[in-house]
Amino acid sequence: MTKAKVRAVLVDGRAYQKKPDGSLVPLKGKTDWARLDRQSAAQVEAVAARDRDSAPMTDVEWAAAAVVQPQKVSVGIKLDDDVLGWFKSQGKGYQTRINSVLRRYYEAHRKVAR
Repeated sequence: MTKAKVRAVLVDGRAYQKKPDGSLVPLKGKTDWARLDRQSAAQVEAVAARDRDSAPMTDVEWAAAAVVQPQKVSVGIKLDDDVLGWFKSQGKGYQTRINSVLRRYYEAHRKVAR
């Protein structure tokens, strides 16, 4: 069984599902905010410490953090027609998806080279 593709848009920082008729329906997240509100800061920190995907950042790391938004550069690139066709068949935003795939590849290989 394949999962249905959901087309989402942000309006004033909130996510909405875009229906085929153009109407927008608010999307609900899966976060249990009531449960999170009941937890103490120590409990939240303990959960974060057990997260195997990422160690929590220290105060020093947060202080040194910076938001980096790479500048987009227009380029001409030749792609295989079937590859470009597949990205285009996924709908609007195919260039952004191609960039995302390339970024993931770049980040994976940049980490290995260090």
